[in-house]
Amino acid sequence: MRNYIITFLFLSLFSCKKENPISKNIIQKDSSAITQSTTKDSLKTQPSKPGIFNFQTELCENKGYFDENKYTKEELEGTYKLYFQLGSVSLSTPQVFKLEALQQVRMDRDQILEKLEQDFNEKKKLIENLKIVNTPYWQNIKKQTYQSLLQEYEMKKTEVMAFSDPSVLLNKKYSKNCERFIKALNSNDNEMVKEWRKLREEMSKKNSDPQRIRNEFESRLNSPDKKDYAILDLIVFGWGNCANEENSGPVHDEKMEKEYKSLFIKIDADCDEP
Repeated sequence: MRNYIITFLFLSLFSCKKENPISKNIIQKDSSAITQSTTKDSLKTQPSKPGIFNFQTELCENKGYFDENKYTKEELEGTYKLYFQLGSVSLSTPQVFKLEALQQVRMDRDQILEKLEQDFNEKKKLIENLKIVNTPYWQNIKKQTYQSLLQEYEMKKTEVMAFSDPSVLLNKKYSKNCERFIKALNSNDNEMVKEWRKLREEMSKKNSDPQRIRNEFESRLNSPDKKDYAILDLIVFGWGNCANEENSGPVHDEKMEKEYKSLFIKIDADCDEP
């Protein structure tokens, strides 16, 4: 019986020792598989393919080095235009600061509106066809640039029409915060003059020669063309300035500069002295 127990213990110990090499082999195989998998995954990562894009800023000639696996030169060109050239997209209409200009715009209204629409359609097409880098930031800037152009078109179109018929300003949603001027332009002469005087007083406080602004108002108030003078001021300096403030185009700030520079691996700049 004693010999049986000893034999049993000996066999048990022998079997336990045999299991260890198997476990080690499994661990080694698993470790080897993980290493091989990692190596294969690393080989899938494409090395950067360097490209060069030359561009100008205000004082500098720049050579930008970029990864062609991420962007094309055409996309960088489009993004450059969006940032440096289309930042202040503006539509052209005659400036109206004098009575003669007001009368001329009224006479040429249809031609001015036709030219304005043509100008808008050209710039709209330019923005729509612009190929830019496909990042959320720059796609949003492109969208904002188009919205700003659309708002400017609507505003200038409305302004030209309002010089002849101020009632077109009524129910314009995009200039809802300019109601005081819209109301004055569509009220009786007394109410119009009251708001006109208030506007001129506000203008005088922002001018380096406030008395000149007041004297100009008094002179125009006593003119036989006082209503046209009032319409001119209330549309251009009242409603026009107010509506311009509501045009929320993209902000060209340090963040935009940083976002543009981040498209490049590095930039070599040759700059003139300011």
